[in-house]
Amino acid sequence: MALGLIATITVQEGKNAEFEQIFLSLTEQVRANEPGNIIYALHRSKADRQIYKVLEQYDSAEALDAHGKADYFRDANKVLAALVAGPPEIEILDAV
Repeated sequence: MALGLIATITVQEGKNAEFEQIFLSLTEQVRANEPGNIIYALHRSKADRQIYKVLEQYDSAEALDAHGKADYFRDANKVLAALVAGPPEIEILDAV
């Protein structure tokens, strides 16, 4: 069964450009290396320019698990951690 995920991330003031650059590089790696990934897209809030939503979809729980264990994902998160205001809020959804 496919799974969706919405991650809400708050970025520190003045760090948007760097955050977006690193995240978009990560997006390219996810799309190139994860056949179980269906959607991986970054969006910025119009109401609060420091808040981003990552919309993700995977064809299985195993694909989502593999995503979290990928070296490039872990490496990017180490860099991104210095740019965000706190841990992301994660919601996992069942696809309908």
